[in-house]
Amino acid sequence: MSSTTAELLWLFVGTCGLMTALTLLGEILHARAGHDNPVIETFMTRVRSWWGMVILFTLALIIGKLGIILLFAFTSFAALREFLTMTSKRKADHLSLALAFFAILPLQYLFVGMEWQTLYTVFIPVYAFLLLPVVSALRGNPDRFLVRVAETQWAMMICIFCLSHVPALLSIEVAGYPDDRGVMLIAFLIMVVQFGDLLDFFFGRRIGRTRIIPGISAKTWEGMAAGVLCAAIIGALLAWMTPFSVMGAAGMAALASLVGMFGNLVFAAVKRDRGVKDWSHLIPGQGGFMDQFDSVIFAAPVFYHLTHLIYV
Repeated sequence: MSSTTAELLWLFVGTCGLMTALTLLGEILHARAGHDNPVIETFMTRVRSWWGMVILFTLALIIGKLGIILLFAFTSFAALREFLTMTSKRKADHLSLALAFFAILPLQYLFVGMEWQTLYTVFIPVYAFLLLPVVSALRGNPDRFLVRVAETQWAMMICIFCLSHVPALLSIEVAGYPDDRGVMLIAFLIMVVQFGDLLDFFFGRRIGRTRIIPGISAKTWEGMAAGVLCAAIIGALLAWMTPFSVMGAAGMAALASLVGMFGNLVFAAVKRDRGVKDWSHLIPGQGGFMDQFDSVIFAAPVFYHLTHLIYV
């Protein structure tokens, strides 16, 4: 067993300990407030769903590069499907959609797996952006053409391009940071963003008073501040996983968490525009893949490029 695998197992044990603490906290709040409190019930449902996701994600990390790429390729596929069900489409777009799912998505993850940075950083925002509108135009239906094309392009950027930057962290080479520890950098990003989100939800419902965007999201400035602060503390405690200093890890964690929370607000606005509460109902208590990874989607490319610019 390599040292990185051993550390991942210890990280899994520690995460399980933290999840156990959150579970006990929820049970204590249940006992005090009763089982009819919707905020506590939602919190507990999210914690239960997190148990399954923690196990799945840890297995992918232990398997290594192939496991991580396959996990996020599947996540991109599921997220893209959820996103496109909310968009305007015509029969003329069927070929473009098929290309997005079965050509562009696998090619993007192939480039990430081959560590071809010059391709996976420009393939979708340049070549796919130019190709798919041409394909749709050749089908000869101008009805809401701009809306249809823009929605498809944004779906690819969000669900494929941004998410693919999570496994792309494996290709970053930092001096003095072993190559096989890229999985630890991924674990760091996911943990600080997701725990920041969970604690933002908890504190926002407990102490939050000022909504950031009334009418769109229940997220509050107080909850966001508490979530970002907690993410920074968690990041500092997990600095050993990264090539960052303790303060650098705290700063990167806080920034990733903050960007992710604003991403959550963006997707809340999209859902409100479409008149839905969740993107789907695949994950109990969490909605769909888009609901679960909305913060990671926004945080991943920012975290990737800052790491590359500052530390490489």
